[in-house]
Amino acid sequence: MTPEQLKASILQYAIQGKLVEQRVEEGTGEELYQQIQAEKQRLIQEKKIKKEKPLAEISEDEVPFDIPESWKWVKVGNVGSWSSGATPSRTNPAYYGGIIPWLKTGDLNDGFIKKIPEFITDLALEKTSVRLNPVGSVLMAMYGATIGKLGILDISATTNQACCACIPYEGIHNKYLFYYLMSMRRSYIGMAEGGAQPNISKEKIVNSLIPLPPLAEQKRIVAKIEELLPLVERYAAAYEKLEQFNAKFPEDMKKSILQYAIQGKLVEQRAEEGTGEELYQQIQTEKQHLIAEKKIKKEKPLPEIAEDEVPFDIPESWKWVRLQNIATALGDGIHGTPQYTINGGYYFINGNNLAEGKIEIKPDTKQVDASEYEKHKKPLDANTILISINGTIGNYAFYEEEPIILGKSACYFSLLNGVCKEYICIFLKSKVFFDYARQEATQTTIKNVSLKSMRMLPVPLPPLAEQKRIVAKIEELLPLCERLK
Repeated sequence: MTPEQLKASILQYAIQGKLVEQRVEEGTGEELYQQIQAEKQRLIQEKKIKKEKPLAEISEDEVPFDIPESWKWVKVGNVGSWSSGATPSRTNPAYYGGIIPWLKTGDLNDGFIKKIPEFITDLALEKTSVRLNPVGSVLMAMYGATIGKLGILDISATTNQACCACIPYEGIHNKYLFYYLMSMRRSYIGMAEGGAQPNISKEKIVNSLIPLPPLAEQKRIVAKIEELLPLVERYAAAYEKLEQFNAKFPEDMKKSILQYAIQGKLVEQRAEEGTGEELYQQIQTEKQHLIAEKKIKKEKPLPEIAEDEVPFDIPESWKWVRLQNIATALGDGIHGTPQYTINGGYYFINGNNLAEGKIEIKPDTKQVDASEYEKHKKPLDANTILISINGTIGNYAFYEEEPIILGKSACYFSLLNGVCKEYICIFLKSKVFFDYARQEATQTTIKNVSLKSMRMLPVPLPPLAEQKRIVAKIEELLPLCERLK
């Protein structure tokens, strides 16, 4: 249950007579209603309020729910003197800048109104239809997005025409009326009419119904509500933290799974699958063979991985290696601007075209023709991984023979036999890689990871069979994380 639903339930229990017990000695709603009517007639005779057309009797089919026998259904217009406000003409400066607070619906706060920023003059009060509402009056917005917004005056104030004000009669606890109106907010919003600026009229408000308990019970209901609402607020704070946790949990779980995977904690190690060292030696043999055949160029040897470069412990059967030593053709795209053409058939791809293993061709992706493609094409193959290293770092995609040339924010490298590209991408999605990239990145506004840093990147290398089992386990678990969202 959300905090809003819990608050609504408390208010609903309150107005149904289920929040506090009924007490015979406190009288009945009927007796209170007769006292209110007597007071109303007295106020009319004293010309403190105007005589109004009697409200229609309440029919049985109007009653929305059952109430205790000691209560009485009455019209909202019969519990106080209601009046909508007015806006003194803005063309008359003599109406504004006085000392009489003039409230607009934006000043309502669903609580006590202690301060109002705008003021009108005594002349405006005398010459226009604004009414000065005393302390304790209950206010309700009638227009637009603020319909149903409430306030209780802690100062005497006038209002504009978008606000309806009630001066409760004796026997009506203003806070009971306030909480009742709050409980009915959705109902009042449903009564609104109009197009761009829907509104609810004063007539609809005064003709709506309110259950009337004895005054002592009204006060006990208010006391119980105000005892419970702080608990609702505490629940809301805890609920918000839980919602934040739930929102983060799938992504945090995904990160944890990826971290376990690259630390060798997601699947068991099997001696019969060999070691990372054995695999690494096989990869180096293959690399020397390709160099001898002049299929790849000989590279300058990289330094051994120092102890302080290792971010975490790995199983004994694994080996830390540099990315360059398990890959070929590590480079980036062109640093200039190619000659674009319309419908050239070859797409110009940058880091922002890479997403979760796929190359995304967007509506604004530029194209080049065959001659431009031949000039700028790179040695990409089925073992190539593309990754963004400029701006947004870490977007990646597998190359699947798409007709593309690359921009400078797309780094490419092709893995040698014995290295599973899906396993390497698990590492590239991990926090460890992003921490490394942030540490190595240059520039202040647009981050950039150099090719040297990519070549030097330490990668934990398990045996090939274990790489594949890690990938299979990840593919089993990550969809479960998505279902948690």
